[in-house]
Amino acid sequence: MTTFARRTALGAVIASAILVAGCATNIKATRKDNPPPKEAFSNFGRIEVRPVVLAPSAAGQQKVLTKIQENIAHDLEPSLSEWNGRPDNGRKLLIEPVVEEVRFIGIGPRILVGPLAGSSVVRMTVKITDASNGKLVDLPEFYQRSSAGAGFALGVADNMMLTRTAGLVSRYIVRNYAKAEGGPTGATDELVAPAATAATN
Repeated sequence: MTTFARRTALGAVIASAILVAGCATNIKATRKDNPPPKEAFSNFGRIEVRPVVLAPSAAGQQKVLTKIQENIAHDLEPSLSEWNGRPDNGRKLLIEPVVEEVRFIGIGPRILVGPLAGSSVVRMTVKITDASNGKLVDLPEFYQRSSAGAGFALGVADNMMLTRTAGLVSRYIVRNYAKAEGGPTGATDELVAPAATAATN
């Protein structure tokens, strides 16, 4: 590769990083807490957790999907083995995690511009239904953010955000197995959309 070509390639990478830096995220949570599901998950003799999927608004974020999927599968494997090893009562709970919105800052922009690349954000929902009739049992939301200031860690904080998101999902499912009680979305007051906050007041 010639010197000119190298400079051109580097310039393109830097331009992309600057573009990313200029795109402030407007991804917000819709609430701070999830209400209790309609019934405890232990009412179902079998529980199936489907692989995580991307909503159209999160298309192309395969790395995000893979990271979250790996962690949810790892976190829930012991519990699912125990729950599905109990007598089958004929009822099955279907759990379908969806990455609704995401802004993930890759390692390239982090190396080039660090905190100037902005924040990484992910918002997920989990559709939980009675498999026998398709009735909705629960639709919790989960939200995590890696602040722009974490950019000095060169991508570590961005990846940890995905691990935390998966942890929120897994803990919520375990928490609501014995008793329907809901749980946190992971968002703080300032990260909830103003319209959503107004609607609850």
